[in-house]
Amino acid sequence: MRVNSLSFRLLASSALIAIVLLAVAAFLLNALFQQALERNFDQRLKAALDGILANVELKPDGTPRLQGPIADIRFSLPLSGWYWQVSLPDAPTTLLASGSLLEQHIAVPKEALSKRDSEGTASFSAVDSEGKQLRAIEQRFKLFGSTQNLSFLVAGNFDELKSEVSSFRRTLLAVLGLLGAGLLIALMAQVRFGLRPLAEMQHALNDIRGGKIEMLHDDFPEEIQPVADELNLLVQANFEVIERARMQVGNLAHALKTPISVLTNEARDTKGPLADKVKEQIDVMRDQVNLYLDRARRAARAQTIGSAADVEPVLQSLARTLTRINRDRNLAITVEAPANLRFRGERQDLEEMVGNVMDNACKWAKGRIVVKAVQVPPGSEDGRSWLLLSVSDDGPGIPAEQRGEALKRGQRLDESKPGSGLGMSIIAETAAMYGGTIELSESEWKGLKFNLKLPSIS
Repeated sequence: MRVNSLSFRLLASSALIAIVLLAVAAFLLNALFQQALERNFDQRLKAALDGILANVELKPDGTPRLQGPIADIRFSLPLSGWYWQVSLPDAPTTLLASGSLLEQHIAVPKEALSKRDSEGTASFSAVDSEGKQLRAIEQRFKLFGSTQNLSFLVAGNFDELKSEVSSFRRTLLAVLGLLGAGLLIALMAQVRFGLRPLAEMQHALNDIRGGKIEMLHDDFPEEIQPVADELNLLVQANFEVIERARMQVGNLAHALKTPISVLTNEARDTKGPLADKVKEQIDVMRDQVNLYLDRARRAARAQTIGSAADVEPVLQSLARTLTRINRDRNLAITVEAPANLRFRGERQDLEEMVGNVMDNACKWAKGRIVVKAVQVPPGSEDGRSWLLLSVSDDGPGIPAEQRGEALKRGQRLDESKPGSGLGMSIIAETAAMYGGTIELSESEWKGLKFNLKLPSIS
């Protein structure tokens, strides 16, 4: 999955939203659990405060005392984290306290006093001398026979609930993690299912270029069907343009054939320097017309959608033909190509390109020619499929500094062999029309190696 693909964009954006929502849910659930724990703890402290209030009375001198022991033993253990005290409001002096408090005094923060609930209870957090986190409540009452309010305070060890909080957080993270993984799998399945029509369209377009079908089918989803219809119209328009081009090329060939023939006959029947010059120029005209008509036909074929040719049968056929032609030289022509390799183009063009290359190799080879064709994996070069075709011989080869000249039109580096010097340039032009290239290098036997890169069907 590439970074710039639709699948990655959809999956990444959905995953990011899901992660943000899960993080917010985790934060809110943890906060709600924390608040629920505090409310429950405050209720426990409230119950303890009611029990202490019912057990405190005034002595004859007006000071408070306990009528009996407190049932919860934690208030008796020194520095247990569970404390209660009775004091005068806003005074640091403790009138009555639990045995666990020892010499400590728990001060009520001023901000807590201003945030009492409807029952007059103030809730706040504190820390004792041992560093324990405390949760405390304070409420003021006027005892029977008293003329002033007394501050009753109960505090509990809130650290005891840390294990519950940690356990809840671990469980919450595990559940949300599993939920996130499930959502990710569901998103991947959704994206894969949702984008499947695009993959089917891609395969169908490959089949059109490979000549297996002519048009896209019409059962795509309604969001994609207009694109498929436009592509079908484009394919149809391409076929029509190519057909008109072929027709115009044929018409031009017929239109020029008659005037050239008339001029040739007239010049043949007339003697003199002018007639000879006319015949010379007519031959040039005929060669140029044939050259550019052939080029136009090749260009039209190269732009045709759906043309394809099997490579291995073409190579074997050319090898057999050239072996028979050069049977007196005992040339060994070896072909190595997979049976399923296909050229994306006209068979005639493939035969013309490879035939010229192999014929040139036969002219210069001493006795060995090897033709190889391999498939380049799809996507390794600009997202297209290519085939690499090489023809190696054991001839004299061409020096590296002269290989570029060999591909120029009409250029012949050695006049000892027959030829016009147009073959290599025709190969290069035809390959370029298909988006391919041709290169010359040294073969493993110090001869010449032609390397053709042409489009293929994967």
